[in-house]
Amino acid sequence: MNCGTPDRVPIMCQLSIGHMLLQLGVSPAEFWHDPGVFAQGLVRLREIYDFDGILVSLHGHDPGWKSHIRIRRTVETGEEIVWNNGENTTLYLSDELPRHIPLERTLKPSLQEFREHELPGTLDYIPVSQGLHFRIHPEHTFDIFHTVRRQVGEEYSIHGEVTSPFDYFIDLFGVQESLISLIDHPDKSKLMLIHFTKLIRQLAREMCDAGIDAIKISSPFAGSGFISPSFYREFVLPFEREIALAIRAKHVHAYTHTCGAIADRLELMFDAGVSGIECLDPPPLGNVELEEAKGRTHGRGFIKGNVDSVNLLLSGTQEEILADAKRRIEIGKQGGGFIFSTACSVAPHVRRDRLLLLREAVDRWG
Repeated sequence: MNCGTPDRVPIMCQLSIGHMLLQLGVSPAEFWHDPGVFAQGLVRLREIYDFDGILVSLHGHDPGWKSHIRIRRTVETGEEIVWNNGENTTLYLSDELPRHIPLERTLKPSLQEFREHELPGTLDYIPVSQGLHFRIHPEHTFDIFHTVRRQVGEEYSIHGEVTSPFDYFIDLFGVQESLISLIDHPDKSKLMLIHFTKLIRQLAREMCDAGIDAIKISSPFAGSGFISPSFYREFVLPFEREIALAIRAKHVHAYTHTCGAIADRLELMFDAGVSGIECLDPPPLGNVELEEAKGRTHGRGFIKGNVDSVNLLLSGTQEEILADAKRRIEIGKQGGGFIFSTACSVAPHVRRDRLLLLREAVDRWG
């Protein structure tokens, strides 16, 4: 991450929740909600795949979460919880993220009718996916990082995660309303983004003090499948820059995670002041060729990627996986500043022996 040349190419992949559950065989409810089970699972997965780091994607677990349960039962797809307040959560065994149904379901608000005072005053949730929030317990916000660090010591890199202001904006208003609002109400959209930026920047600063080595800024909606380079420059870049610079001022690395096609904005992503960028999805998932990306971004920061977790790891043969890994390692390691990884999350049903081939490739050619 310092853009030096290490003795060996480091390897660290982001794992989907589905893949984690299938490999660990733990209760979905326990893994999602329980801080001890979640921490132990992350550490165990690092051991299984011999990764050089751990991404802690959720934080702020409530240690007393079981006291809020009225009914907990096993269903065909996984587990179902009815909470004391009447809300319902279904947690799946593999492919899907949990589905949460509030007691009173509300439609997404319209930006035109929304008032700034209605925005959250504190950042007490993580927008995991549309309609699904992970609640941050205010008294246990960073416990998970200390727990993981105690278990692995200083040998492995520990990464935290915050979510881009653009994602909070989309989560609040919905994809369609948000994207249209960038055109119809750009000034009001920016007011919302400024508000979330202040909250996320403060959270990131405090997270830096939890003994971590890097923070991932999750920004999946900032690829060219959603917005143009000009809109990226206007509605994403300045806000993520504030967060990245605040993190780096604390002597912690910051890197941006953007999925899909980003070849038209590689340089712009580094203009945000980040230490590095992640994903670099290759065709057909995205449009980034590693050799070109290395040439265009050399010296500006590290890159992390770019193995295809779907078309290659899920469907490829052992020979194809090793050949692809060898090629990417040989390109990526030139000049340093490269972390070998899947482009985005490891798909749920990727077999363990397939993913272990990446570690074998690093040992042979890294």
